[in-house]
Amino acid sequence: MFDPKNDLEKLRKMPNTNMAGFLGIEITDMTELSITAKMPVNERTKQPFGLLHGGASVVLAETLGSMASYLLLEDPDTQYAVGLEINANHLRGAKSGFVFATVEAVHIGRKTHVWSILIKDEAGKNVCISRITVMIV
Repeated sequence: MFDPKNDLEKLRKMPNTNMAGFLGIEITDMTELSITAKMPVNERTKQPFGLLHGGASVVLAETLGSMASYLLLEDPDTQYAVGLEINANHLRGAKSGFVFATVEAVHIGRKTHVWSILIKDEAGKNVCISRITVMIV
């Protein structure tokens, strides 16, 4: 599905002057079936009580789902991948360090893609599970 050598380079060349860049999201790994990224748990991503903000987890999930769909577009000059629906279950808090998210396909259709994103802490414990539906327009 993905071409790790070429697609990883394509993602790393994307500008980071957006939400993903502001939060410090960084693509770390890619296989033929998944993309992994990390995000710091710091003053930009925490809620007022010192825990990872649920919204930051959703930004991480949507960023990975959208990037994954972008890589599967037949013609990126005329098509766009846009989030249609996202949900998240926050399972455990994170207070520091990094969280790591991995996106994997659930369904790849002509007009919609559905992705599952699992976010873990540095100890490998599940922090959040999310699912996004992306529409191809």
